[in-house]
Amino acid sequence: MKPVLRKGKLTTWKDDKGFGFIRSSDGTQDVFLHITVLKETNHRPQVGDVICYQLRVDKDGRIHACNAFIEGVVSKPMQITSSSAIEKETFQLKAKSSLMFEVLLLSLLPSLGAMHFALTTFNPIPLILYPVMSFLTFALYADDKSRAKQGCWRVPEKTLHLCEFMGGWLGGFIAQRRLRHKSSKVSYQVVFWVIVAVHIIFWLDWLFFGKRLVGLFLGIVSRG
Repeated sequence: MKPVLRKGKLTTWKDDKGFGFIRSSDGTQDVFLHITVLKETNHRPQVGDVICYQLRVDKDGRIHACNAFIEGVVSKPMQITSSSAIEKETFQLKAKSSLMFEVLLLSLLPSLGAMHFALTTFNPIPLILYPVMSFLTFALYADDKSRAKQGCWRVPEKTLHLCEFMGGWLGGFIAQRRLRHKSSKVSYQVVFWVIVAVHIIFWLDWLFFGKRLVGLFLGIVSRG
């Protein structure tokens, strides 16, 4: 048998303890009401509120209100996760995973090269330079995007490319993916990937090809 929905007025309410009593509409009984049986509302119960409720008898034979709500008060909307929201969250998770994989792949050879360089030459500069310049380059990307939105003077592309060449290209790559900045301009991307290729080829030569390109580079620098 379906429980009957009843109605009554809240005659007693102890807000600090979270309970009170409802006087039934026919005035024949007082029904105990606990805050936990009220459906979610933006309104705290007050004496005089009209309460709609169903009756429940506990194991000791005492009558309680259940499935109650305050008449005329709108319940809080339930947070429903739509399929589109789930798909969006899944897409964002996949994008983050893809970015992490790409960063790991791109940084693997330079990281190994920089560590090998530090161990063989006792010079830790590359190990320090890469994270510092990457942080600086990411910050410059973020600043440039903010300036673009505000219509202010932009950070020169030459400055960004110089920071990338000095070891900040990984920070630039992350900024392009995360901030969606400078990622669609073809001319910029060409220069950026040339810089990335130079770094990778440099460390590839250092680790596997007898440092021929490194020696050539140092020879040109010393003659200059």
